Amino acid sequence: MPSARARSRRQPRPFRHTVRTFLAAAAVLITSACSGTAHPDQGDGATAAYRLTDRTPAATGELDSFTWSLFAEPTSIDYAYAFDYPPNQILANVCESLLRWNPDLTTSPNLAASYANPTPTTWVYKIRPGVRFHDGTVLTADDVVASLRRNLNPATASVWAYPFRNVKSVAKSGPLEVTVTLAKPDSTFNKYLAASPGTVESAATLAKSGKDYGSPKGGVNCTGPFSFSSWTPGQSLVLKRFDGYWNPKLKAKARQAKFVFLGDPTTRVNAFQSGEVDGGWMVPPGAYAQLRSSQAGTLYFGRNTTVADEVVSNLKGPLGDAKVRQALLMAIDRKGIIKAGAGGVGEVADSLVTENLWSDAPAATRKGLLKDLPSYPYDPAKAKKLAAKAGVNGQQIVIATSPLDSQTTIITQAVAQAATAIGLKPRIDTISAEKYSTLFTDPAARKGIDLFLTFWYTSITDPLDMYGSLQTGAFTNYGSWSDPRFDAAVDRAVGTYDPAAHAAASAEAQQIAMKELPWLPLYTQPVSVFLGKRITGVQPSIAYLYYPWAAQIGAKG
Repeated sequence: MPSARARSRRQPRPFRHTVRTFLAAAAVLITSACSGTAHPDQGDGATAAYRLTDRTPAATGELDSFTWSLFAEPTSIDYAYAFDYPPNQILANVCESLLRWNPDLTTSPNLAASYANPTPTTWVYKIRPGVRFHDGTVLTADDVVASLRRNLNPATASVWAYPFRNVKSVAKSGPLEVTVTLAKPDSTFNKYLAASPGTVESAATLAKSGKDYGSPKGGVNCTGPFSFSSWTPGQSLVLKRFDGYWNPKLKAKARQAKFVFLGDPTTRVNAFQSGEVDGGWMVPPGAYAQLRSSQAGTLYFGRNTTVADEVVSNLKGPLGDAKVRQALLMAIDRKGIIKAGAGGVGEVADSLVTENLWSDAPAATRKGLLKDLPSYPYDPAKAKKLAAKAGVNGQQIVIATSPLDSQTTIITQAVAQAATAIGLKPRIDTISAEKYSTLFTDPAARKGIDLFLTFWYTSITDPLDMYGSLQTGAFTNYGSWSDPRFDAAVDRAVGTYDPAAHAAASAEAQQIAMKELPWLPLYTQPVSVFLGKRITGVQPSIAYLYYPWAAQIGAKG
């Protein structure tokens, strides 16, 4: 095991990985009652038509309060440890970052009114004047410095240390100016400041709260449209509108937002139906039909950057040969999984990232990104021949799973059937959710495991947020896969700010990853949200993890 310092400096994902990747299996829905981009039936019945909604109808008035469901209680709302759905969807409305990740997946200024990149290793941020924290104190450059430096401090053990891996210093360079100096050019650093890595908290609060910061006792003191009010462990967390919020366009329409912790999917759906809860993200797939016809509200889905993957965690076993991995992917009925496990909503994944992550690439580059990628259409007979040539002859593989929901079970069974079809002998190892989470944090827990499921989303609009996770030595490179050509391509992409060169190097890394398949991409899926009949205003998008979505919720006309 590496030292704590080495681990924190290399880790681009959270310790608490179960909620972020595995519980996310409940995040798909079907609806025909919304506007947006239609994804028509593919002709074979594998995928039902569905639509992405950019924005639900605008609110017509204010609310005294609304109640929102969370499928798990946060362990903390400290931004340094927030990379799970529950804490992030709360913090997105309470704390703010220097930049903002918008629902359309673009980035814009936020607490930094402007920023500049005068040299390849220098980023300068002009801090917005007149912004107040929830306790009434004024935002200063010192607060920004203290907040960003926490991610550099090994004692913090921030789950966001990875975006800061190339940071040499963070310093106040003017009354309302902060300069970040990099050890080498990093084209992703500034993008990460629109997510949790760019969060700004009061330096005085951080110093005063100490270890209580982010806990039910300590709470947080930020600049968002809502402020922390109370947290009753095991029950709920309450936010109240901050009337001193600086941005009139995002002033909260509700005086209070109450988040209730409902771990059981049936309980959540019943709460939607009864009106006990006004809404919630990540609707359980088994409730699609029920909620589509519900008089209690409406189902919507929107932009996402999530890909469901099987992680190959043992490259010393039968899956160590890339040809066997290719054969296994070719033998998985991915359209069948979408139909049976994801309610027919989703698309077979062509790579480990979604197409919308390439929006910054020049048009000419985008056109060829997927055209030349290796393709693995469903063909069990061809897959079996390829596996036989690679020496597959009844070897055992272990597929880890956890009894979470029907979607997870269906995926695991489909992968096991594919393994059998190519001549392997699969054994499904069903473990508790707690033990499953350790697969993402402890190499010892992965011993003897060949495959396990993850739902992987990115926090920036850049494929490097995924591909950087697979470089040699990366904490999230769970199978310890290593390819010098891949590493070099990622390094070139990170090291250049030129959009064309950045995209070309990223595409080269993608090409290698899709040939070698250290992870097996299954399908993409949309973000889901249910809005009860009292409320409206949400913009369905994965950006809800960092964008103040709750501020837009108001009364429905």
